[in-house]
Amino acid sequence: MSSFTTFSAELIIFVVFILALIVQLFYYLIFYKKLAFYKKAEQPAHLPPASIIICARNEEDNLVEYLPSIFAQEYPDFEVVVVNDCSFDNTADILKELAKKYSNLKIVTINESTNHTHGKKVALMMGIKGATHEHLLLTDADCKPNSREWLKNMMQHFNPKTEIVLGYSAFEKQKTFLNKLIRFDNFITALQFLSFALAGKTYMGTGRNLAYKKSLFFKMKGFASHYHIEAGDDDLFVNEAATKHNSEIEVSVGSHTISRVKKTFKEWLFQKRKHASTFKHYNPKSKLLLLTIRLSLYLLFASFITLLVLKYKLMMVLSFFILRFSIQMIIFNKSMDLLAEKDLLLFSPVMEVMLLLIYPLIPVINIFIRKNKWEKANG
Repeated sequence: MSSFTTFSAELIIFVVFILALIVQLFYYLIFYKKLAFYKKAEQPAHLPPASIIICARNEEDNLVEYLPSIFAQEYPDFEVVVVNDCSFDNTADILKELAKKYSNLKIVTINESTNHTHGKKVALMMGIKGATHEHLLLTDADCKPNSREWLKNMMQHFNPKTEIVLGYSAFEKQKTFLNKLIRFDNFITALQFLSFALAGKTYMGTGRNLAYKKSLFFKMKGFASHYHIEAGDDDLFVNEAATKHNSEIEVSVGSHTISRVKKTFKEWLFQKRKHASTFKHYNPKSKLLLLTIRLSLYLLFASFITLLVLKYKLMMVLSFFILRFSIQMIIFNKSMDLLAEKDLLLFSPVMEVMLLLIYPLIPVINIFIRKNKWEKANG
């Protein structure tokens, strides 16, 4: 009886391993390959007037460092709308000086109120309302474009059908392992949302590099459906507004933005917990897609390790696991090449396991940490 029970348990674990493997291969071969083998279609020459929107709260240093690269964009007609959101540093003075140099800078100022507090969504909404043009490109004050053609690359996708353009926002490269881990996590997120968008299942974008039409924003009543939620000015809006046909992606290296990266593990975890708080508000189809890929990954590793310990069908289990690993490395290699993250490839197996151990900590942090109302929505 005991041996029969053991055999049954081993068989069940093996079946779980095979099912998890099939799900993983499905996502890699059906979805992720779309980004890995993506070829940008030739775009029309028409470039609509555009408004770049940046929300800034106490960003004096970043504005001095990064705004000149925003104004240096090679584009026929654009403005830069900077929302000074209750800053108490020298942001206001710096913006006044910059306005003397750049005639296409528009400043929107929000003064602090003792009777009312607000999050970034109010600041962004004020910037959108103050924007002159229909076509909007959003980024953060601590982001810089990767080229002078950033705006052009993002805007050239717009047509009567396309209302949302998803861009890639990288983090600055440093030599530390933490930097690689943060960037790898960012890459995985991008691999998912860009691949799903190519499959007509757009579910999010990152506010560090996101474009959409002003008319779409007002058609969706802005952030009304999720205004009460701290984060989500980018992903929840896209999750609600995207359809099968109104979204496109732009991933050429010149279209990337580069953001400052967190310096400590604690800072990064706190940033991650804010992003994780929006997931439960995604539409059911998006949640199903993301939960399935995450759950299958945990089941794959758990069953794989268990079968190794039990020495059950070792050659078959190892062969299947190596198959998945090989396909993953091919997809990672091509996708990282596309997103200029090739230096992460060698470390990716280790970092994948580390993230699997780290992710369960995030909801725990969400329970115990007091949320700050105004934080940058870094995608």
